Amino acid sequence: MHLDVNTLFMVTIYVEAILGLLLLFAWAQNMAIRAVAWWGFAHLARAASIVLFGMYGSAPDLITIDLANAVLFSAFAITWTGARVFDGRPVEPVYLVTGAVLWLLVCRLPIMAEAVELRAMIASAIITAYTWLTAYEFWRGRSENLVSRWPAIFMLFAHGALFLLRTPLVAMLPWSPTDNNIFGSVWLTVLSFEALLFTISIAFILLAMAKERTELRHRTAAMVDPLTGIANRRAFLQEAGLIAKRHASSPRPTAVLLVDLDHFKTINDRFGHALGDRVLEIFAATTLESVRASDLIGRIGGEEFAAVLYDTTNERALAVAERIREGFAKAAQQVDGRPVCATVSVGVVHYDGAGLDVPELLAQADQALYFAKENGRNRVEVASLEMLLKRKDEGTAADAASAAPGKVSAQSAA
Repeated sequence: MHLDVNTLFMVTIYVEAILGLLLLFAWAQNMAIRAVAWWGFAHLARAASIVLFGMYGSAPDLITIDLANAVLFSAFAITWTGARVFDGRPVEPVYLVTGAVLWLLVCRLPIMAEAVELRAMIASAIITAYTWLTAYEFWRGRSENLVSRWPAIFMLFAHGALFLLRTPLVAMLPWSPTDNNIFGSVWLTVLSFEALLFTISIAFILLAMAKERTELRHRTAAMVDPLTGIANRRAFLQEAGLIAKRHASSPRPTAVLLVDLDHFKTINDRFGHALGDRVLEIFAATTLESVRASDLIGRIGGEEFAAVLYDTTNERALAVAERIREGFAKAAQQVDGRPVCATVSVGVVHYDGAGLDVPELLAQADQALYFAKENGRNRVEVASLEMLLKRKDEGTAADAASAAPGKVSAQSAA
């Protein structure tokens, strides 16, 4: 089959339209990612521009060249806008139509009527600019861990660079606007085929980006406490397990902190649950300021938090605990104009052995936290052997006391 540009035009129209409808359908399934709708409309706009190009020779140049290019430039601008929307940046209405308006104004200049090469150069420059701007928008958002972002950046940059080659090719092609065989060049066939492959590839890559982001957000929602933005209990224990594996191959002294807000129920009762939530947010924020980026922080209960400080000394662990306690007490003195005066109690355990058992260390830190509560709250207690033995003896005595009335009742009943 002879694959000329006319055939490619027809194929491209159908492909662009189908891809546009596919993206719009995907957006309808998940309207949270609005960028997919922008990209869908961009493909439909490109299909419309190709229809106008295909009318060359049977319609005025004002429609088949000037208007067709304006619609094409708008399509690339819509793709760029979609990239901005994808990463949470505002829509720029002025720049959205800048390329089309600039083209239409330039086409009205008398000097441009016969300057075919210059017009082609301007058209290529506008498309390249929007394509590279799209690649740049994706590059700016590279901090988000989306694997599909990188092939999108590469393809957009490469396609923009290839578009610049159209200018020297136009200069070498022996045709004029009145030539009926302007689409017969093998080079234009190759470039048109590349554009078709690009539009198919980029549509699926953009769709993959949207899908990957949705899955990432679902995973994040399952692992992050929605109120404080730190790890929830599940994520904390999972990350703690990874730290334990790292410790097995490279043992380092490690500290575990267990933190509980003092009289938190009273705060909720006095000031309401909304302000109580603000207190929890303040605690998470001040705690993150008091630890290293490599330290693990998590919310493991209603007002109970835990931290794993890997590769740290006992002295530093105590200093961090005090910093958390003092920083929160200062930040929560006044909350939204209310005299909350919230404080925390902290239990600390330091471990420098070979095998790291975080759940066991949490249990020991819980014993230290118990003594911090018993000794007046708003303080830091360090787990020790004497403390654990004392706590064990108290538990044994409590069990015996609770069992004694049962025996007496049984004897009386007998």
